[in-house]
Amino acid sequence: MKDLKEVSLLRNRIEDIKAKGFNMQTQLDTNQNQPSGYAGLPALDFSKIRVGAQTLEDAVLNLSCYKNVNPRLADRVTVLRAIDTGDIKTMREISDFFYKTSGIYARILRYMAFMYRYDWMVTPYINDENVKTEKLLKGFHQSLRALDNYGVKKHLGEIALKILRYGVYYGYKVPFNNSITLQDLPPNYCRTRYFCGNKPAVEFNMRFFDECYSNVSQRMKILALFPKEFQKGYDLYKKGKLPPEFQGDTSGWYLLDPSKTVRFTVNGEEYPAFISVIPLIIDLDEAQGLDKKKTLQRLLKIVIQKMPLDKNGELIFDIDEAQQLHNNAVQMLSRAIGVDVLTTFADVDVADMQDTRGTAQTDDLQRVERQVFNEAGVSQMQFNTDGNIALEKSILNDEATIYNMLLQFEEFLNELLEPYNTNVRKVEYRVQLLTTTIYNYKELAKLYKEQMQVGFSKMLPQIALGQSQSSILANAYFENNILDLVNVFIPPLMSSTMNENILNRVRGGGGSQGQGDGEGAGRKELPDDQKSEKTLANKESSS
Repeated sequence: MKDLKEVSLLRNRIEDIKAKGFNMQTQLDTNQNQPSGYAGLPALDFSKIRVGAQTLEDAVLNLSCYKNVNPRLADRVTVLRAIDTGDIKTMREISDFFYKTSGIYARILRYMAFMYRYDWMVTPYINDENVKTEKLLKGFHQSLRALDNYGVKKHLGEIALKILRYGVYYGYKVPFNNSITLQDLPPNYCRTRYFCGNKPAVEFNMRFFDECYSNVSQRMKILALFPKEFQKGYDLYKKGKLPPEFQGDTSGWYLLDPSKTVRFTVNGEEYPAFISVIPLIIDLDEAQGLDKKKTLQRLLKIVIQKMPLDKNGELIFDIDEAQQLHNNAVQMLSRAIGVDVLTTFADVDVADMQDTRGTAQTDDLQRVERQVFNEAGVSQMQFNTDGNIALEKSILNDEATIYNMLLQFEEFLNELLEPYNTNVRKVEYRVQLLTTTIYNYKELAKLYKEQMQVGFSKMLPQIALGQSQSSILANAYFENNILDLVNVFIPPLMSSTMNENILNRVRGGGGSQGQGDGEGAGRKELPDDQKSEKTLANKESSS
């Protein structure tokens, strides 16, 4: 109740001034430029007025959790300035930070990176009819084994995620397990300024070893893990034979063998593809912080007890009595959560600044969150579906966004098969990545099956379902030639399964196959995810 005593002393001081003939308006006019307070009155610092346990200057809103973690990278101005100036290193650092801290940003990158299933198929292109079958099959199986050992699906998905996270992927081909694998190179120490044929010429800055590994023994161990070409370049760098090549360049850049390096991007640029989404993610974080503070504020309650005045406007209780009444209320409500006590002699009214004229209320958080996905060009319904809304067009746009990256992967896989294309005039082995995604692989498998029934590839339906060519061939050989399942399991007679052997067995056994599949007439019912909203509503109302 110290504040109540100060108010009482201030009122007594004002009464004394009035008794001495103090003109408040005149004094106010003559002291307009005196910030220290009115003449004769103590200066009031309104920033020091108590607001609960804090002063007003301590009650400044701090809404962003990201800024508390990293004020530099989570600043909206910093992100926009990096985008505007083309500061790729800072953009990669920002993208990496938000990939680790923002669930929305990480979900978008993983969705785009793992959308394609990276199903592949090797096809021998026979250019000479006189090629020997044994030699053809040997090269074919070696090609399949090389791609199986590389782990195409796993590695391509991981590389795609790094491309979206950092904007580019640099790698160096190294032999591994009768195949070739890629050794990751730090993108901040790689660059591409020109092409050698249709391949990008990759330069690596040998400063990487000095700047990232200060300990000499550790640096030598890391350097020994890199191919000999890097060791040669580092030796030239230490001898000062890798000077800057143009004004503003740094020393240490060494051109690597173009046949052993790879560079993958999404949009041809080396900055993160979804960097423009991050400013809106920062806005969403601040909006969520503001919403949380509003929610906490709605939980607070203030118990106001007003001290009575007599008909002359004088206090009925003195200051000590009012203080005791206040303390009693505080003691009674000491265990209540979110309750505060205010004792006052003045009329108290709380003004609500919220606009209540509109009948429909807009969820501000949903609006800000929707802007994040709009900026990314990705439909929010793919992550948080709340209705049976068709997303085919949106998914097709997402597939088209990273389709160029799929073509780069396909070109790289064909480079892995170059050791087996020793005589392309007779036969050439080429690999193709199917356009199967996590959304369309079932549909494509059905289309491939329909094509198979009119004479096209028998492998494509199984490849679209996720099997590799080597496993398909191995299973077919094992089941048909070893287990003789072709004579154990007899499929029903249909145009696509009838052959001479089955017909002879059926005729010899005197049996007959039933006709019909038991299904009723009419159109086949669609799955629920392909039905319209109206159809689902009618079905629900009739049930």
